[in-house]
Amino acid sequence: MEKHGDIVYVTSNYVPGYRAVETLGFVYGLTVRSRGLGGQIGAGLRSIVGGEIKEYVQMMEHSRQEALDRMMDHARELGANAVISVRFDSDSISDIMQEILAYGTAVIIEPEE
Repeated sequence: MEKHGDIVYVTSNYVPGYRAVETLGFVYGLTVRSRGLGGQIGAGLRSIVGGEIKEYVQMMEHSRQEALDRMMDHARELGANAVISVRFDSDSISDIMQEILAYGTAVIIEPEE
């Protein structure tokens, strides 16, 4: 179980120790990123010799966090205090752009008795 400010989020279909009393709906956060020309050249040179391409790892870490933040903002707009079944999806839009999507189900939870 993770917390993002005032909202709990989990990858499971329920929050252990809590029960969902209301389902508010699907929430998502989306971002599209591209490396700048310098990063693309550096990554291209690094790909020649092999190994991890740190420029893209860092970009994807930032993108994932931004998508998660946007999903949580969407959940707050709906009045949720939790998001269940959180998932990430990623796709290439072109050779230089990557899309990251975070999504889940916004719910209101209460502690089990």
